[in-house]
Amino acid sequence: MPNNTEKGIAGEKIALEHLIKSGYKILEKNWRHQHLEIDIIACINSTLVVVEVKLRANDFFGNPEEFVTKNKQKKLIKAADFYIKENNIFWETRFDIISIIENPNELKVDHIEGAFYPTL
Repeated sequence: MPNNTEKGIAGEKIALEHLIKSGYKILEKNWRHQHLEIDIIACINSTLVVVEVKLRANDFFGNPEEFVTKNKQKKLIKAADFYIKENNIFWETRFDIISIIENPNELKVDHIEGAFYPTL
């Protein structure tokens, strides 16, 4: 049985394939700043897209995207701020979630654009 790291890698691979097929340019994978991490950083039409990937075997305990907590959102926003400043980016920025349910009987990929927004 795969461990959580292996599952995470598999989910990110599915998400990358989905994004590339949808016309996104991948800028970074597993980008880190100190203790913060962004699964995927991509761009499309001059929009920077920060992507959190969530994979589950089923939705028995809820949809995968429901596990992106407010605390996780704050960390993603903070990490994105570091990335934007380090790379002098002046594009509009969007926070997406790619929710994946994968088991032997099903593969469901749901790309939620603008899943959450930074608050002031």
